[in-house]
Amino acid sequence: MESLFLLVPIALIFVAIALKVFFWAIKSGQYDNLDTEAHRILFDDDEPDEAQRTAQKTSGRRTESDDQTDGKGS
Repeated sequence: MESLFLLVPIALIFVAIALKVFFWAIKSGQYDNLDTEAHRILFDDDEPDEAQRTAQKTSGRRTESDDQTDGKGS
């Protein structure tokens, strides 16, 4: 019984902290757009982004899109 005098206030403090973090997340917009990240993992980008193109050009690798833009592709 004596331990309840310590454990109940600690539990209430944990609940208060959890609620504060939850409401901060809502206020800061963490839950505004839940669908974008779910779709991003399922669908690949058709065009590589600029960083990938730069890395490919510096490494000397060629892609199909590079071949087609040079006019030397099949």
